[in-house]
Amino acid sequence: MFGIIFALGAASSWTYACYLWRKQTKYLSASQINITKNIIAFLIFSPVILTLDFQHNLQEILILLLSGIIGISIGDTFYIMSLKKLGTRRTLTVEAFSPVIATLLGSILLHEILSLKSWVGTMIVTFSLIGVALDKTVEYKLGTVEKEKKLGFIFAFLSVLCAVSAATLSRLVLINSDLRPFQSTEIRLFGSIISLLPFMRNDLINSITELSFERKIRLVFATFLGTNIGILFQQYVFKLLPIGLGWTLLSTSPIISLFFARAEGEDFDWKTLALTITTILGVALVLI
Repeated sequence: MFGIIFALGAASSWTYACYLWRKQTKYLSASQINITKNIIAFLIFSPVILTLDFQHNLQEILILLLSGIIGISIGDTFYIMSLKKLGTRRTLTVEAFSPVIATLLGSILLHEILSLKSWVGTMIVTFSLIGVALDKTVEYKLGTVEKEKKLGFIFAFLSVLCAVSAATLSRLVLINSDLRPFQSTEIRLFGSIISLLPFMRNDLINSITELSFERKIRLVFATFLGTNIGILFQQYVFKLLPIGLGWTLLSTSPIISLFFARAEGEDFDWKTLALTITTILGVALVLI
């Protein structure tokens, strides 16, 4: 039960944070947002470092550092680039493929075999989310540039591959060591900062300085909600649930993003609502 609650909480916090981050892409590049949010999130959780036993858990820490590089540094950069080109809902709906990918990786690497019922539920969720992604929106009718849209989908798909791979590494550590989700979150954030620092430029500091106080507060709030809370809840999900099941629940983000669709100039019809219902039914089938 706690795994389910953490999964839905992570999906909700991440979705709202994406909505806020997309607004920041008018003033900051994807890489600037990514490194800024990771540094802020790392500082917020920095006291956790004092609880780590580096000598005893060196191998696990190295794996989590790699997970942070793949999932947060590379994956989130692709994700924010996609947000700028596609919008929150379309970017999130590319994650429709992630439950199947996560389930396959869990079966191959972690030997987590889901029941036929869970597989059927996962496929229902996947095809429902694909349907939501393909549903026309006002943004599409207004003529989104085709090349930009294709790039956005490529970036989104690459972010999914990075996220699922990183999640698998995280679960591998969490189920085979005494490291806690709080600790794994901070280690992953540290890994992301290490890999992004070489790309840090003076223009980042200038860009942050030029932001209004209100935008700075929104950036910090989005970071705390989407990075600190979002990743922490994800780590609990990876510890408590099989990777395929956990990722199926985390993939409900596109449904939650419907609440922000109108605010981004998009619209949805009865088809989207029907697909939303089938997504919920698919999730229910997985959980029964």
